[in-house]
Amino acid sequence: MTTLEDGQLGPDPGALSPEQLEKLRDYKIQTRIANEKYLRSHKEVELLLSGFFREMFLKRPENIREFAADYFTDPRLPNKIHTQLIKEKKGA
Repeated sequence: MTTLEDGQLGPDPGALSPEQLEKLRDYKIQTRIANEKYLRSHKEVELLLSGFFREMFLKRPENIREFAADYFTDPRLPNKIHTQLIKEKKGA
């Protein structure tokens, strides 16, 4: 491995064989496909994230970590998501 100016280790192009690189590439592709299928089958994940980003951009908090902790631990959040899911099903 090479050492970068800031002392971090950089990539070592010779660390994996061509066969290993191909297997890694295939693994990454399959993982991405599996993640996409999961996200598409769980609409609530999209609603959680889009709601969080919407609130974050509207409120623009100074401390995003604190805001995120408050947002995702809000006891009303499951009801909000459930209500959104129902609204979407009625509109579909």
